[in-house]
Amino acid sequence: MGQNPRWTSLFCGKGKTMNRLKTTLLAILIGYAFPVAAKDAVSCGGAAMLGGAQLNCSHVQRKAPPQFCTFSWALHTMTGEQKIVEGSFSLPPGASNVQVYQGSGFDSALSNPIVICRGSH
Repeated sequence: MGQNPRWTSLFCGKGKTMNRLKTTLLAILIGYAFPVAAKDAVSCGGAAMLGGAQLNCSHVQRKAPPQFCTFSWALHTMTGEQKIVEGSFSLPPGASNVQVYQGSGFDSALSNPIVICRGSH
């Protein structure tokens, strides 16, 4: 059986279709590379132990605008249940070690806190 010349040119890089596909894929990859390379403006850390839980955050980019953030955190209660705590907060540039959540009745964290921030202009 002979090869279909259209399929051969499509998959072997001979033809306009393959060049368009390569160009499109390259543009997509470049578009995804920039957000990954961008440094986060907010850094957070949390812990749950000895009956309490606390989440602290800092604004770490001086040139970044104020950040509006939301968080979600799965915690283990002292009665053996799982509880999801959620909230939101705003951090101005230069804010350091700000307590954004504090709660009691927890003996451990079931997940790391998930914090999502967006700059406000």
